[in-house]
Amino acid sequence: MDKRLLDILVCPLCKSPLHLNAEKHELICKADRLAYPIRDDVPVMLVEEARNMNADELA
Repeated sequence: MDKRLLDILVCPLCKSPLHLNAEKHELICKADRLAYPIRDDVPVMLVEEARNMNADELA
């Protein structure tokens, strides 16, 4: 994922910065505990497409 794109993307729900999990192809919002998928190198920034994360995944 392009570093410049990652620098400007924020969570659509709370506007917090996102963190890349390259291994799982996801953008992580720690504030909302959501993981937004990256499909074909395109981040899917829809809350209804995001996966809820548990506390163990955020550690």
